[in-house]
Amino acid sequence: MRDVHQEIAHWLEPLGAIIGIDAAGNFRAAYAANETSASRLLIGSHLDTVPNAGCFDGILGVVLAVAILQALESRRLPYAIEIVGFSEEEGVRFGVPFIGSRALVDRLDDDLLNVQDARGISVRKAIQDFGLDPHKIGTARLPADACAYLEFHIEQGPVLESLGLPLAVVEAIAGQTRSELAFLGRANHAGTTPMDLRFDAVAAAAEWITTVERIAKQTPGLVATVGSVETKPGATNVIAGEAHVSLDVRHHDNAARVQAAKQISLQAAQIADRRGLKISQTQGLNQPSVAMDPFLSDQLEEAISKAGCKPHRVVSGAGHDAMILAEKIPSAMIFLRTPGGISHDPAESVAVEDVAKAIECGLHFLDQMAASPNFLSRTCRA
Repeated sequence: MRDVHQEIAHWLEPLGAIIGIDAAGNFRAAYAANETSASRLLIGSHLDTVPNAGCFDGILGVVLAVAILQALESRRLPYAIEIVGFSEEEGVRFGVPFIGSRALVDRLDDDLLNVQDARGISVRKAIQDFGLDPHKIGTARLPADACAYLEFHIEQGPVLESLGLPLAVVEAIAGQTRSELAFLGRANHAGTTPMDLRFDAVAAAAEWITTVERIAKQTPGLVATVGSVETKPGATNVIAGEAHVSLDVRHHDNAARVQAAKQISLQAAQIADRRGLKISQTQGLNQPSVAMDPFLSDQLEEAISKAGCKPHRVVSGAGHDAMILAEKIPSAMIFLRTPGGISHDPAESVAVEDVAKAIECGLHFLDQMAASPNFLSRTCRA
């Protein structure tokens, strides 16, 4: 990450940007306006990713922000621009996503700082080990002159490719419900226990998993995933006494998501009861859906048209830093087409011509904002 920060700084220093790393490990670079009392537009995305990842998830949004700033060719606008490269968006190390962006909206509190990774190292200690001061987290919050946030990101899905479109406006980010369930039966010998005398946790989990799929298919716009299954004792010749499973439910409509999650939970309890098993359920993340700012979204749609592309709007099924920043300032997103719909994998890619269109779109957007009294009068909601 130090190398990444250094490389991006190397690109931005010739442009006259003021560069720093805040106390949450976010890369920050400020490009001044043509007047001192101007508002500030933030453009960014995250710099971290997942194990065995591709090259574009998150970091492309930061690189695009740099490219757009370079394309201004030293021209100053009636508002300042701040590029942000967020730390710890994915939540891989600590199991908590959006650590960097939470700092900007003043939600990086003591409880979160005390969360530990698999080795027992807390977020607070990791910040210290990186050479930063966790006592100064408050200085990472959004500046008072921040008026909007813009994020470019790969779609991470197949929709734009199927439509033959390079770009799309994200009008909302779907809400997420995550849970951990455990079906608790009775371990026994696989060869000597008759089928009608078994309390098989795996069989119960399997029945429930297909139920999850059925419920998701019955609800338009809903996606539900069982991504992790762990059985105990996990031996070939032993009926599993325990099956621990994960659940991820997403929908842009909060009521639909909550209702589906309740239905899935009820089905798990009924399946366990019918099979003579016990069950435990623990809810983790419960993130409401977040709508992007209507004015900014309309402006992005216009910018896409000016770049010679057909406008289109989508709902993001994945979470992004924009949903955190939207708590405090108007926020908007643009998706770039992802060939093959592949993401979080080394095969992840983008088309060069799509990136060129994104830069062109970004420049149109900046000019539109420079001519917009609505935008120039906006202030932070903090």
